[in-house]
Amino acid sequence: MKPHEEWLFKAENDLSSADLLVNSSRPLFDIAIYHTQQCAEKALKAFLAYKECDIEKIHNLIMLTTLCAEIDNSFNSLKEDAVYLNPYSTLYRYPDGDLMPPRAEVIKAIAVADRILDFVKIKINS
Repeated sequence: MKPHEEWLFKAENDLSSADLLVNSSRPLFDIAIYHTQQCAEKALKAFLAYKECDIEKIHNLIMLTTLCAEIDNSFNSLKEDAVYLNPYSTLYRYPDGDLMPPRAEVIKAIAVADRILDFVKIKINS
C-alpha cells in the first residue's frame, strides 16, 4: 500500500469504529465521537501524503485543513467541518465535565467525518 492508502485505510476504520460503537447493544458515544475526529485527521493526512508532503504530528483539524488548502483551495470548504470536529480529539475522553455526548451529536459527527473522508477520496481519485 502507498502511504496515502494506509492513511485512508486507518481513516475508514475510525469511521467504521464510530458507527459500530454508536449502534452497538452497549453504545459508547464518548469513544465513538473521538473516532470521528480521528477519521477526519487521518483523511486530511492522507491527502497530504498523496501530495508527498511531510506529515506533521499534529491533531488540529483546522491546521490540517489549512495545510491542505495551501495545496488545493477547495479544502477551504471543509473549514466549518474541521471546526466542528476539532474538539472531539479530547472532549469526552477525560472525566472533566460532561462524560457522554448525546446520540444525536455523535450521529452528526459521523456524518461530518464521512463528508471529509469522501471529499478527500474524491480529490485523490480525480
